[in-house]
Amino acid sequence: MSARDALFDGEPDWLAHTLAFHDRPASPVSLTLADGARIERLDTGILELIPVNSDGERLIVSAGVHGNETAPIEVVNGLLNELLDGEWMLGKRTLLILGNPASMVKGDRFVEFNMNRLFSGAHAKTPYVGTPEADRAARLEAVCHEFADNAGSLVHYDLHTAIRPSHREKFALYPFVEGRAVPQRQCDFLLEADVPTLLLQHKSGTTFSSFSSSHLGAESFTIELGKVRPFGQNDLSRFTGIETALRRLFKGEPTPKPDRTKELAVFEVVHEILNTGDSFQFHVPDDVANFTAYEPGTVIWEDDETIYRVGDSPEAIIFPNRNVPVGQRVGLLVREKQQ
Repeated sequence: MSARDALFDGEPDWLAHTLAFHDRPASPVSLTLADGARIERLDTGILELIPVNSDGERLIVSAGVHGNETAPIEVVNGLLNELLDGEWMLGKRTLLILGNPASMVKGDRFVEFNMNRLFSGAHAKTPYVGTPEADRAARLEAVCHEFADNAGSLVHYDLHTAIRPSHREKFALYPFVEGRAVPQRQCDFLLEADVPTLLLQHKSGTTFSSFSSSHLGAESFTIELGKVRPFGQNDLSRFTGIETALRRLFKGEPTPKPDRTKELAVFEVVHEILNTGDSFQFHVPDDVANFTAYEPGTVIWEDDETIYRVGDSPEAIIFPNRNVPVGQRVGLLVREKQQ
């Protein structure tokens, strides 16, 4: 058996191995590349890439936290295949994660619970504790803590695709950390990756990127890259931006000179909509696209005590979902930030 076969237990590549081992851990295995770089298999769907020479920055790239969001999984798996085939040399220490293998096999967003609400310790709370997503979130937190130890700096890109359409197909979310601003080089990376919209989140949360921001000090982003499709049905030509930008990072190459004719559209949250209980009424259609704008005065939601109307300028809806428990988020209203 070749070293590559050993890395994947005879499966053709990392994705195939992750799917085959979705219901059990994979024992640690190490592969040394021709130039001396190493690939360490830490567990099912978790690889650490260790170059011979690297700057002090470390990179986490995750995909498949929702199992039906397959295009980013295929992009990352393809880049790893390029590295294994010797098409380029590794230049940055990197942790690659396929987040939820069990839901990837199932072809659904999750098995029991939305794993992207179970980080920052939420996995240890009732009713999540002991479920597949909770156990996986706890494992990913532990691996990321170990990877971040003694890092000069840390960057995390958590890659997703969306269930619903969007007037802005590709956009990133920047988790809230008190007193923090987005570095210019991260704005340049998003434009390089063909992600022209950034949403600044207004409070800390329990997503994977919020965990790495708040607990590991990472510059983290959740990046939405298009529409959900089954494995093998993605038009990967629509993902060349993120593929090119990640390949450059993996190789340890500097950021290219940014195209200043392009500007990043930055949005901020103006209102968080919560399910307030039995009298809550949400006046946004179930099939509305992300970034649909509503004119001033439009009633968005109401209950027995409150009627929320759009303010003096238009507000756009993000992630609307009326089918959430009382107290949880139904959606966000956002507005483009004036530069």
